[in-house]
Amino acid sequence: MELEQTRAFHYSISKFPNYSIVLSRSLKAHLLLVLVTFVWGATFVEIKDALQDITPLLFNTVRMALAAACLAIVYRNHLRVSFATFKAGSFIGALMWLGYELQTKGLVYTTPAKSGLLTGVSVVLVPVFLGLIWRRHVNHWTLAGIGCAFIGLFLLTVPSAHGMGIVAGVNRGDWMTLGCAAVFAFQIIFLGRAMQAHAFEQVAFLQIAVAAVLMAVTVPVVEHASVVWSPRVLAAIVITGIVGTATAFTSQAWAQQFTPPTHTALIFMMEPVFAWGTSYLLMRERLGIRASVGGVMIIAGVLLSELKGSSAEPVEVTEEVGT
Repeated sequence: MELEQTRAFHYSISKFPNYSIVLSRSLKAHLLLVLVTFVWGATFVEIKDALQDITPLLFNTVRMALAAACLAIVYRNHLRVSFATFKAGSFIGALMWLGYELQTKGLVYTTPAKSGLLTGVSVVLVPVFLGLIWRRHVNHWTLAGIGCAFIGLFLLTVPSAHGMGIVAGVNRGDWMTLGCAAVFAFQIIFLGRAMQAHAFEQVAFLQIAVAAVLMAVTVPVVEHASVVWSPRVLAAIVITGIVGTATAFTSQAWAQQFTPPTHTALIFMMEPVFAWGTSYLLMRERLGIRASVGGVMIIAGVLLSELKGSSAEPVEVTEEVGT
């Protein structure tokens, strides 16, 4: 009897082996993206503080070079790439370069919390670009989550005194950061597409290495570089270079093998909430009632899309057992 029960149990498990593997990796990917988002949200304050002693584009160059060096060491056995992989990784790296240049330069003129909030606009732009350019269908639960998160972003970003007059409250740094959000939306989309055809180790290294090279070329052209090697500059470079760039973007590259771009973008929508939280803890930048409601709506939008939107999409099993 026990032998028959054991055989029956193994038979029932063997009927759905691929589904359980995909689900497990999908869950890990989603949790990893949440952790990446927390790291990015928590570093806005640190970067803002470091920019008092170093110019923004030079800061980006140094931290990206450090991140590329770390990945070159870690993935030294995976760096022989095909031309197709080089082309894909280079294009994503160019998007990363432009996005970070706009974001860091904009951070000179705006606050850490607002920079994080405006960067979150990328979550709205991902499904918009997918629908307009690639004619991709987005299910109604994901759209509802996006709408909820977008309302939350509005409440967080635009003070009630401005009402609907958004432009009046947006400065030069805000506009740069909005441009950064558009670029990062494309980065999310193209990284997701690249992960279906190329090894994540190679793409992770290439995107950061190409961004570092482009940043190094840009510095003498765009700004008068200067730096004081203070403890806060060194700490910001190490933390953002190793943790916020090398580790985070490698994690994103791996995770986007198992998550759609719209889900990735919605998880990244929590970045403004984390930015607000660290701004309050470290700089006492207070979160009012209106902004608090916005933060709750952002989280609600993410949960709505992740819990309901994911279950509404068919599971595609493409892997063999043991891979």
